[in-house]
Amino acid sequence: MLSRRFQRFKLIISGLIHERSNYHPADYFIVAAVFAIIIFGLIMLSSASSAISYASFQTSYFYFNHQLFGLALGLCLFFFLSRFDYHQYKKMALGLLIFSLLLLIVVFVPTLKAGWGHARSWISIFGFSLQPSEIVKLTFLLYLAAWIEKRGKELVDLHHGTMPLVVLLGIVSLLMLLQPDTGTLFIMLLISLAVYFVGGGNLKHITAISFAGAIILFIMIKIAPYQMDRFRCFFDASYSPEEVCYQIDQSLIAVGSGGFWGKGFGNSRQKFRYLPEVQGDAIFPIIAEETGFIFSVMLVLLYVFLFYRGWLVSQRAPDVYGRLIAIGIVTWFSAQAFINIAGMINFIPMTGVPLPFVSYGGSAMMAALAAAGILVNVSKQTR
Repeated sequence: MLSRRFQRFKLIISGLIHERSNYHPADYFIVAAVFAIIIFGLIMLSSASSAISYASFQTSYFYFNHQLFGLALGLCLFFFLSRFDYHQYKKMALGLLIFSLLLLIVVFVPTLKAGWGHARSWISIFGFSLQPSEIVKLTFLLYLAAWIEKRGKELVDLHHGTMPLVVLLGIVSLLMLLQPDTGTLFIMLLISLAVYFVGGGNLKHITAISFAGAIILFIMIKIAPYQMDRFRCFFDASYSPEEVCYQIDQSLIAVGSGGFWGKGFGNSRQKFRYLPEVQGDAIFPIIAEETGFIFSVMLVLLYVFLFYRGWLVSQRAPDVYGRLIAIGIVTWFSAQAFINIAGMINFIPMTGVPLPFVSYGGSAMMAALAAAGILVNVSKQTR
């Protein structure tokens, strides 16, 4: 009996990941861009995290080794999902979203929650940490794309299209604001609005949602003093160089001291506990310090190229669902990269979001590679 059930389960899985007759080779430019960023990111993580890793764990490769573990799991997801027909997510999207929202609620359970700084965005189980908001970015996108495709022409209607979207965004926003995780929430809102617009949403309604979001952001800044401090540092980095603006000041020193060619791999000074979070959100200043302007720009261009190839996949997708998923994923990667880098050079107020495929973080790496795998699968079915 068990053997028969196992064979049936095996047939179902093989049917889902079987390369169908309408498949053609994947967009290898996307694969190459993703893996180029990952390899470069691993090299820079090994250097950027060495000092803080040794000071905290008596080994220079603690963060690097842990990143390899997250990368291994992420690669498994990437290769599996690149062969998993993306149309199947329509049936599973609601269940996946509900499951990930439950994980967002679990972060408030005292025995399971874990945090860093002002945020309480992680779940700790048996010594392993998981950030549910990274999973929600992907599951919400898969559900939203299915929902928009189903709405069709009703999407432009206020009551049947825009208001249900606002309710969905409101539920997710509330859970993220309670953590708080405003950086991830902002990226999710950008993804949602991009998908809503490409799906045929009303431009006036998008403007109204954006305006409402700006008001909520203003209220959040007023409520949370540390958020207001980030805006003060944005307008005047010398406002409190020893305390409030310390990180952005040290970040600017790192970027500026790198010059055109950089100090050389491993020769960063700021990574010796001058600049906080060099293994995570603040890894780009160390990249700029060690490799200089040339390689920093090349990294930025890789993200731009990844967006361009993903946009082409979106334009050539065989259906609305594929088009929305593709544009949502590349909006995710490019917007998050821009927000991270722009925050580190004080082009915008600093936010706590990682640099995709580069910053330390197993949850972020796995979620990003899973999304990249889905994008590759869409590229196999383009017209």
